[in-house]
Amino acid sequence: MTATSWVALVQITPQLGVSPGMEGLLGAASLVGMLIGGSVFGWLTDRFGRQVMYTLDLGAIAVLSILQFFVTDVPQLLVLRLLLGVFVAGDYPMASSLVTEFMPRRYRGPMLSGLVCMFFVGAVAAYVVGNALTVLGPNGWRWMLLSSAVPAAVLLFLRLGTPESPRWLLSRGRDAEAAQVLRDVYGDTVTTTDLAVPSTAPTTARDLLRGGYLGRLAYVVTFYTCSNIPVFAIYAFGPQILDALGLGKANANIGSAALSVLFLIGVVVALLVINRTGRRPMVIWGSLLAGLMLLVMGLFPSAPTWVVLLAFAGFSVFNGGPQVLTWVYPNELFPTSVRGTAVGLVTAITRIGSAIGVYVVPIALASLSIGPTMILAAAILVVGFLASLRWAPETGGLELDEASALSPQDPAQPTAVSQLEDDKR
Repeated sequence: MTATSWVALVQITPQLGVSPGMEGLLGAASLVGMLIGGSVFGWLTDRFGRQVMYTLDLGAIAVLSILQFFVTDVPQLLVLRLLLGVFVAGDYPMASSLVTEFMPRRYRGPMLSGLVCMFFVGAVAAYVVGNALTVLGPNGWRWMLLSSAVPAAVLLFLRLGTPESPRWLLSRGRDAEAAQVLRDVYGDTVTTTDLAVPSTAPTTARDLLRGGYLGRLAYVVTFYTCSNIPVFAIYAFGPQILDALGLGKANANIGSAALSVLFLIGVVVALLVINRTGRRPMVIWGSLLAGLMLLVMGLFPSAPTWVVLLAFAGFSVFNGGPQVLTWVYPNELFPTSVRGTAVGLVTAITRIGSAIGVYVVPIALASLSIGPTMILAAAILVVGFLASLRWAPETGGLELDEASALSPQDPAQPTAVSQLEDDKR
């Protein structure tokens, strides 16, 4: 759910008589939809191109957002949230693959991190808008859900005319089209000769489920899931969690917006230092320190307000590194021919854990109280830390084809089209 939807959930629950179990389902519905959408649209992105569905999916998101205004019961809303998740997930492999394949090496990490930054910018704006729309009374939640159609329509307009990835075109043997895109975007000084053409058959979707790529897929899914469960849970039920920690219902929505600002600060810091620190140290230390902050809140839920806020701030900032790497790693570790499929598959599988986490939170708050709930979230981040300590690779400083190759020295290893040389920019 978007941040506006999470604020709306506070009004929806009493008005429609939503039970804790159904509340969890509403919070998790879009995540379940993303499981479906990631599985389907990732493959379509590799099969038909990054640009084909890059605009149409936003049109669907806008229409579904408008339909939410007219729901009369929880099942209707549940279906619409599910469908929204399907199309939102479709955007993940399209957008991130385009950015990855257009960017030179030194900008690749920061630009992918920038996509994550924009998510939190939107979250801050959504909380502010959602809180403002509460003045519309009991039906304010309808306008909150409808409001997501506005940014979808704006982005749809801005995306018109987006070119196809030249790397994908080359991987499909469409050299002339790739050359034209390069001329249009970079000028006559850059041609297809600046891109390395794969010397062997491209990697297929089956390769993601065996050998080295299966190991990469397993690691990315593990750390991605562990990083996202606490974030999705806190976003989905931020007002309730902050209220349980003693901040009061009156300040809960504003507090959630403040948390979004802190998350934004964390990812901006990560964006600025990712090329200096490297990917591996960032994911390891970020996961560990973020988990420790949640542990503090779990062990001392009745601590003074300033202690709770400081711990939340620490969690938000330290988790910035792992958050940006949930976009960087999936795009760097898999070749062009299966990048969309890999990103879509990672998106789909990780939604299972996130959906379970969001579903469990209201139940855990009601049955276990806030302390054990936060300790459980801390334990999940520690799992991500341990997985990263063992398996996190270092891809900083590598060309895209080097980062995605299982063994650069192995001539039999299929490689993606090489990254544009930095000195051509």
